Order: sequence, then structure tokens, then C-alpha cells
Amino acid sequence: MSCPSDEIYNHIRTNNEMLRTTRRQFLGQSARGIGSMALASLLHDGNVFAAPNTEQPWRGVIDPTHFAPKAKRVIYLYMSGGPSHLETFDHKPELQRLDGRPMPESFTKGEEIAQLQGEELKCMRPLFDFAKHGQSGQEISSALPYTAKIADDICIVRSMVTDQINHDPAHTFMNTGTAISGRPSMGSWLMYGLGAESQNLPGFIVLTSKGGRNPQPLSSRHWHSGFLPSKHQGVYFQSSGDPVHYVGNPPGITSSRQRDVIDAVNELNGIHHEAIEDDEVATRIAQYEMAFRMQTSVPDLVDISKEPQHVLDSYGVKGADGSFAFNCLLARRLAERGCRFIQLYHRGWDHHDDLEKYMNICSGNCDQATAALVNDLKQRGMLEDTLIVWGGEFGRTPMVQTSKGPPGRDHHKNAFSIWMAGGGIKPGITHGATDELGYNSVEDIVSVHDFHATMLHQLGIDHKRLTYRFQGRDFRLTDVAGNVVKNIIA
Repeated sequence: MSCPSDEIYNHIRTNNEMLRTTRRQFLGQSARGIGSMALASLLHDGNVFAAPNTEQPWRGVIDPTHFAPKAKRVIYLYMSGGPSHLETFDHKPELQRLDGRPMPESFTKGEEIAQLQGEELKCMRPLFDFAKHGQSGQEISSALPYTAKIADDICIVRSMVTDQINHDPAHTFMNTGTAISGRPSMGSWLMYGLGAESQNLPGFIVLTSKGGRNPQPLSSRHWHSGFLPSKHQGVYFQSSGDPVHYVGNPPGITSSRQRDVIDAVNELNGIHHEAIEDDEVATRIAQYEMAFRMQTSVPDLVDISKEPQHVLDSYGVKGADGSFAFNCLLARRLAERGCRFIQLYHRGWDHHDDLEKYMNICSGNCDQATAALVNDLKQRGMLEDTLIVWGGEFGRTPMVQTSKGPPGRDHHKNAFSIWMAGGGIKPGITHGATDELGYNSVEDIVSVHDFHATMLHQLGIDHKRLTYRFQGRDFRLTDVAGNVVKNIIA
């Protein structure tokens, strides 16, 4: 397909001019200098109908950053379903002593409980042994033997709390800072604030894997841009096969012919943008260009044939099989290629029953690759400016669930653990504490808003100053709350 002829071009442009009202014509002409400069930042050689500039990445609204950033990017290892803090990072010997006994009512009276309403609440001992690891002596359970080997590289936060006790609203809250659907995700806020570094791949990419009990459903709103311009939303990559649908050209379509199509479509979109000056039209132009470049960059991304065997073995990668291990390797490759926010969901951590069995399955799927990712980035000198986060949407109760069959634990919002590494976070420390049964966070409590504020801080952003005006109000990721957790910053 060739570009539109001069006659078609002039006809379309003339019609657009005629459709403008006198007011629009005045405003359009007076604002065109500014609007053209903005659009030209996306385009070649100052031509408002040409393809976006592939030499320079687009910048966010915070340029320069509010203060010197410690991290350039985030890799978020999201353990979907809610890992039990009592079987991972929060050792509670008192639960061992009280195993099988009634849960003290002083803890649970008047408390919100997900699925244990009306049942006799009994304590359940930790199902895995704990030991101190590394020079830091951090306590980590035997369920995570590979993570134990990187104890000196991670900062364990034992005092997390959330507002939500069921999966979907808890996912939404952890990802967007509110349980209200339709708000921008944290990755989208980062893209809006800092922009993109890569011209050949999206700046915010989501990968998923599953294995364990009852893989929790996920929604695209957890990585959506909400009311921010749509170019900031996360792009979901398939875990096996082509990561992006239709990344290859159909038979008979060459790259040059595809280029002609993109140029023609972008010329028409450019005419439309000049007429209405809509950010979404500019986004469409940029996204057509990104899609074209991805036809080359994505196959190279997923081609791991040149990775050394020892690297593949360290992750436990057996091929492009959609596993968490493969996704962790892709995360490192995406980080090398300039992606800003990379989020890996592993669905399977919802352990209401048979916790010991399913914990072993989830650990087998995730633990080795998680540690390998930290070590790989460290060896490449990238850990220092890459913030890695590991954790789920909430924790699990000290009380046993399922009186028949192998036991598990219910949802719990008052206490859970995450860990962070790299990106200017203090390594080899444990922050915060829960009570003797792991029911409530009681020392140096960290809310979801605090976590988001700290993450933004490490990227050079003051969370109170990253705002977007929508429907008459200035919104931000941390809403009207959030404090940077300074004690964990190096």
C-alpha cells in the first residue's frame, strides 16, 4: 500500500478545515505552535505527518527527577494469591506451642475474617522450619532454600498491612493504591512520571505464569493506565508462543510493505491530530510505530539460544515454556533493553488447604529463578539500579483452615511480608515486626501507600508531587497518604 496521493491528502485536509468552528479555528491556530512542537517530539524531521522519531525515547512529566534516583527500573515479582508470611519470612515459635489450641479471642474479636466466620478458630504451627542465613542472620524458612542463599542481598519487610481481605480488591489496591477499579496502576504512574527508555519495546511489560493451588484470576485493570493517557498502560506478553499476537507479518507481506502501511496510517492520524489535538491520537501514532519495531525486537528478546548454559541452569530454564523461570530470564533481558517496569505474576499462592504441598509446588516453581535473577543482575552490575520486589497482595492467618483434610490458612490483611533488593535499598536487614502469633503488624508498620511512596522515592520521585488532574481533582498513586520508609534506604 502506498502513501496517500497529494489530491487525497489535500481533500482530507480541506474537509477538516471546513469542519472546524470559528472558535476551534482560532484556538487551533493560536495553539498550533505549541501543539506541533509536542507532536514533533514524536515525529521525524519536524514533519507532523511522518513516523515518530526512533532515535530519542519519550520523556515523562518529571524531567529532571525531584532528586537523584537510586533505581532506573523495577522488576516486581508478584506472588499472586497471598503467600503465608508464617511459612516464609516471619518465624513464630509461639504458634508451635499453641498448635491446635483455640486462637486467643483478644486477637480476633471484632476483626474482619475472610472465610473462617462462625468456625472454631484454632492456632496452627508453622509447617516449615526456620533458620538464620548469611552474615546478616536473617530468618528464612526451609520452603525457600534458594532465597535463603541471597539473604544478605535482600531487605525483608515483615510489617506490611493492607486494607483489603479478598483477592480482587487486594490486587487492585496493591497495584493502583485504591480498591476502586479504573485507577492507573503503579507501572503506569512510573511511565507517566519518567517516560520510556526503550524505543523498541514497551516500557511497562507484564508476564504471567501459574502453578500451585487454584491459580487466581487476574484482570488487565491491574496494569491499566486508568485515566492517564493509554500509552502508559502495561503491555501483556504471552508466556508461551509469540509473546505478542500478530508480531510476525502474514505470508506475502514484506517489512518494506508493512512500513508503507504504517506510514500511510500515521499520515491520516497526523491529519486527525492536527484537527482535534487529542493525546490519544498522538498515542495511536506512537503505538503503530512501536508495533512495527516490535516485529524485530520481540523475536530477538525471546531468543535465548545465545544465553550461556550455566545461566540457563541457574534459572532452571528448560525453554520458552511460559514458566516463572523463563519469565525471570526474560525480565533480565527486558531490563537490559531499557524497560522501565516489568511485572511477573505467578498464580498459585492461595493456600486455603494442603498448604505444605502447595507451598512446595510454588517454591519449586519460583524460588530458584528468583534467586538467580538477583544474582544475575548483581553479576552484571545492574542490581544497584534495579529495584526488585517480591510479595503478594496479603498474608495468611495464624489460624488453621479446613478441619477435614490437609490444613491451610485463610486470607489475612493485618500482617504480611515482602522483600526488596537493589535500587538503593539496604541489603541484609529485616524491617518491622508482627506480634507473637503473626496476627498484627506492631512495629514499624508499612502500609501499601508507604510501599508505593518508597518505590517512587528510589526512582527519584516525590510521591506527593506526581499528580494528574482528573474530574476536578489532583490524583496520585498514594492518594492522600503514604510515607517513605527511610529506615530501609541505603
